[in-house]
Amino acid sequence: MRISVPNETASGETRVAATPETVRKLAALGGRVVVQAGAGVKSGIPDSEFAAAGAEIEPSLAATMAGADLVLGVRRPDAGSLQGVARGAGVLAIMDPYGADAALKGLADAGVSAFAMELMPRITRAQSMDVLSSQANLAGYRAVVDGAGEYGRALPMMMTAAGTVPAARIFIMGVGVAGLQAIATARRMGAIVTATDVRPATKEQVESLGAKFLAVEDEEFAQAQTAGGYAKEMSKEYQAKQAALTASHIAKQDIVVTTALIPGRPAPKLISTEMVNSMRPGSVIVDLAVERGGNCELAKPDQIVVTENGVRIIGYPNLAGRIPATASSLYARNLLAFAETLIDKESKTFAPNWDDELVKATLLTRDGAVTHPNFVPKTQS
Repeated sequence: MRISVPNETASGETRVAATPETVRKLAALGGRVVVQAGAGVKSGIPDSEFAAAGAEIEPSLAATMAGADLVLGVRRPDAGSLQGVARGAGVLAIMDPYGADAALKGLADAGVSAFAMELMPRITRAQSMDVLSSQANLAGYRAVVDGAGEYGRALPMMMTAAGTVPAARIFIMGVGVAGLQAIATARRMGAIVTATDVRPATKEQVESLGAKFLAVEDEEFAQAQTAGGYAKEMSKEYQAKQAALTASHIAKQDIVVTTALIPGRPAPKLISTEMVNSMRPGSVIVDLAVERGGNCELAKPDQIVVTENGVRIIGYPNLAGRIPATASSLYARNLLAFAETLIDKESKTFAPNWDDELVKATLLTRDGAVTHPNFVPKTQS
């Protein structure tokens, strides 16, 4: 069983889909692990460390992918990069399938079984495979670190002989995994933290971390969570009420971190231009949703926008990738945990159980067709 780890080619992607630790464990499962030269350099893993763990290092993409039975990646590969893989080979990656019909057709035409790691169900059995949680956790941490780096003042209260430095006020908008880690990080750094979310279950979580919860707690708020634990898209009326509540609050904040994302939809706009203009000079907004259009109207991908009133808006995409060594370590373990369920321990081959609930939830393409019910094109169905 040949397991291939190609170099990531997406702009700004610093992570790698395997580490020396996971290479050794994949080899123990019967895998012949092949890593493309330089795949781990941006994550601080030289080829020599992969080789010492038992991986073969190939100089080119073509040589890496030739005859692959299982491909491990961070971002969705394009069909052209899969030339040479075995028919029916498995491809595990963050596939970003929403609105990517052409790319999914390309994967189907390549004859691979493509698995979207971000579609992993949030059940107890799959916790070790949850890439959204592992990467969002790091993104929440990094958001506060980046915000503190751009904020021109100290975060904790300091009582000195020269006078008292007040604690910074940090507001977290969206309390999923990233938001909770942002709260915890901001609290550890000594800030006064408030947070908001449309899901009622988050109130207790926010308060357990020592932050204050802020939300319009009406009847719609009580029904604002899906069975899978995600936030529902709120009505225009609720959004208006919530915006009115947060507008005056944002004006008093030093750092605002936004994390609100809804799978398959553009990021909801939480911070208007007027709200930005109400903030004090030197305050900072960190927009984790910038890749999906942003929660802040003025956020721009790959930029720090400085407004006329001196507010700095950080729009770094892929915040987890700004901690590449840690992000790669966690992501590679997520892949390993899932790959273990797809490998037959006796024959040491890639042999998924197509009836497994994890396979059904994540499988996008198989046998030349798009198979996931949420993404089957109308012309195919």
